Amino acid sequence: MFKFSSVSRILAWTLLFTIFVVTISPIGLRPHTVTTVNLDRGAAFAVVSMLFVLAYPDRWKRIALLLVTGAALFEVAQLISPTRHAHVEDALVKSLGVLIGVAAGYALSHFATLVRPPLASRSVSVRKD
Repeated sequence: MFKFSSVSRILAWTLLFTIFVVTISPIGLRPHTVTTVNLDRGAAFAVVSMLFVLAYPDRWKRIALLLVTGAALFEVAQLISPTRHAHVEDALVKSLGVLIGVAAGYALSHFATLVRPPLASRSVSVRKD
């Protein structure tokens, strides 16, 4: 059985790779949604950063730093595609999404520790036959 952190890791890395592919692919291959482009950008980075914090809760500061840096690098990577363009505003929207996602992941991970007692204090039922 998978632990929640294992599932979060798989989803986080898969989503990060998907975001990278969508970011550098030609503009005609970009998926169309019913929201605005900035909401798509921010939400994608919010979800991926939340998943990373849930997967690695003790590393939330490092995750925030790396994903904000990654958001800027993803923008710069668009320069290799002739149909894409890099904008500082896009990187800022992605970075804001990262910070929102890190905060949400941090809050969720701490809420989970409050709800679930530590392993050492859990009572273990012993069967007496």
